[in-house]
Amino acid sequence: MTSTAAPISGNQRRKMRSASRLYAVQALFQMEHSDQSVNAVYLEFLDHRFGAEVDEGTDMIEGDEDLFRMVLDRAVDQQRPIDQMTDRALVAKWPIARIDPTLRALFRAAGAELMGEETPPRVVITEYVDVASSFFPDGKEPKFVNAVLDHMAREVRPEAF
Repeated sequence: MTSTAAPISGNQRRKMRSASRLYAVQALFQMEHSDQSVNAVYLEFLDHRFGAEVDEGTDMIEGDEDLFRMVLDRAVDQQRPIDQMTDRALVAKWPIARIDPTLRALFRAAGAELMGEETPPRVVITEYVDVASSFFPDGKEPKFVNAVLDHMAREVRPEAF
């Protein structure tokens, strides 16, 4: 049996991976505020976000399911070490519990990717700074995210720098 699906271009794959990172931040935020399980949120995103029609004629980008699942699972399984790593990167008076919940979810998602070796740290930093820019287009948060993630990346993957 031959597949009729068109092959995914490199550019489309990058867009799907970027969308998955955005979805992962949203999912981690949702999990924190709703006490839903990782499996429940994962299925909800697959059913209602990946490729969903937002408005007539406007579709959300299909995500990379494998990346999305890996980020969610690792962020949940490794939350304590990721939060500790984030705390070390933050100013002493601003532990992770005091920061904006969207940023907290973002640091957990980025930390999950940094703890693996699938993606180069500089790519992780760039991708999550872009995610921060989508949530905070006019704020200083993207620069803050860049600084914190740079610190985290240098701690967990120093060989990459």
